[in-house]
Amino acid sequence: MAYKDDSLYLEQIRNGNTNAYAMLINKHKTMAFNVALRITRNREDAEEVIQDAFLKVYYSLKDFEGKSKFSTWLYKIVYNQAISKIRKKSIAQSDINEEIINNFTVGNISRDLNYLASEDQTKYINLALSKLPEEDSAIVTLFYLNESSIEEVSEITGLSESNVKVKLHRSRKKMYEELKQLLNNEVNTLL
Repeated sequence: MAYKDDSLYLEQIRNGNTNAYAMLINKHKTMAFNVALRITRNREDAEEVIQDAFLKVYYSLKDFEGKSKFSTWLYKIVYNQAISKIRKKSIAQSDINEEIINNFTVGNISRDLNYLASEDQTKYINLALSKLPEEDSAIVTLFYLNESSIEEVSEITGLSESNVKVKLHRSRKKMYEELKQLLNNEVNTLL
């Protein structure tokens, strides 16, 4: 189904059309769930987070001023709900390993991934993403999978743009090392 621009749905909602809210949610529910899942790392918690976030969005729509895209505003609410959820569960976050990775090139890992079937690529990328701290995994998901800009990721997460860039850089390095190890292990099991 081809969805309309968010502003059209928002206008319909303001005019009392509750079906427009359902369309708006259907348009964004997959990415909202992915963001929540990357942070909570638990399907049930992610489902609870997006339910809470969608309720919060519904009751706060009158406060949405349109200074940013609706999706940015929505993902910020989802992000904050998910962070609150993991804080309540007292899950300790680990820091990214700060060691310098020698000979890091995106081309090498990209070339290696191209040899794999599409579903295998997705499997290994998701495994590598799961090794990142929750916040970093969410940032990578927003930037690469949702194709949000640095500015939008900054607005969603509340981090400065430079901090988002640093976290993306470190996350790519960490994912590179994880993918290298996963692919190495895969090759060793085949030999």
